[in-house]
Amino acid sequence: MEWDLANIVGMAGSAMMVAAYGYSNVVKTMNFVLFNLLNLVGSLLLIWSLTVHFNLASMTLEIVWTIIALLGLIKALRTKSA
Repeated sequence: MEWDLANIVGMAGSAMMVAAYGYSNVVKTMNFVLFNLLNLVGSLLLIWSLTVHFNLASMTLEIVWTIIALLGLIKALRTKSA
């Protein structure tokens, strides 16, 4: 594997998503804004990386992950402001 910018960005995105998953498994009270924001930014970074090193299955997964994280973030922000 070549350590080009796309791979570095993709690895950063993966790290964010793994951090979100780990966070969700260790905290007693979850901050859904933080959780969904980490997932959203991580998936967007991976999508950017996949535009350089394309893989259809991974791109499909990341697009779905982005939509879910965006909907979760909107819900969390609405709940927080209510």
